[in-house]
Amino acid sequence: MTMIELRDIRKVFHAGKSYALTAVDGVSLSLDARKVTVLRGPSGSGKTTLLSLVGCMARPSEGRIMLGDREITSLPERFLTEIRRTTFGFIFQQFNLVKGISALENVMLPAYPLGEPHAGLRKRARELMDLFGILPRESSRAEWLSGGEAQRTAIARALINDPPVIIADEPTAHLDTKLSREFMDIIARLKAAQKTVIIASHDPLVYESAVIDRVVTMRDGKLAAEQQ
Repeated sequence: MTMIELRDIRKVFHAGKSYALTAVDGVSLSLDARKVTVLRGPSGSGKTTLLSLVGCMARPSEGRIMLGDREITSLPERFLTEIRRTTFGFIFQQFNLVKGISALENVMLPAYPLGEPHAGLRKRARELMDLFGILPRESSRAEWLSGGEAQRTAIARALINDPPVIIADEPTAHLDTKLSREFMDIIARLKAAQKTVIIASHDPLVYESAVIDRVVTMRDGKLAAEQQ
């Protein structure tokens, strides 16, 4: 079942300027629900930009994006914000944890705008932290966490609203081999939980993993070879 469909997508930065940059150039791609897809390619290939378009963090310059049977490309920003909160969980390369607050508070942050009672939200956040073995660190400030603890906190944060789609941008870029393999073990658990996972990565530990259903290669903003 197709979850997300991109139809002839282009993304141009600084359009109309002499230094205009076409980051994504005529990409058409269908992403299946409950599958793990990797966008692979060198730096500058357009894979991170494509992720941002899929996750409604940016709008395409041309083309259409379908989420299920709904065209979302031209929706007003307030609707895109709601889609981001309820549909996507994001795992960033730098983790983007907020310093000065606890790991638990970081996990809870994406759910605050939804207005859920604090007690129920706190309970769910602690359950997620327990699932990933970081509950003992719930009171630790973000800057006191190790690399592995920070990553697991970021994953718990991505899951706090129970989104059907997880988007991860170069998630192993700053991890050693052991932590990278632990991350892929978590991806396997997310897949078993029927999540749709889309990862941008040029790490062989990621795109050669047995849990990956599909590898899409990008170069110069276009799709290249594909493995399934």
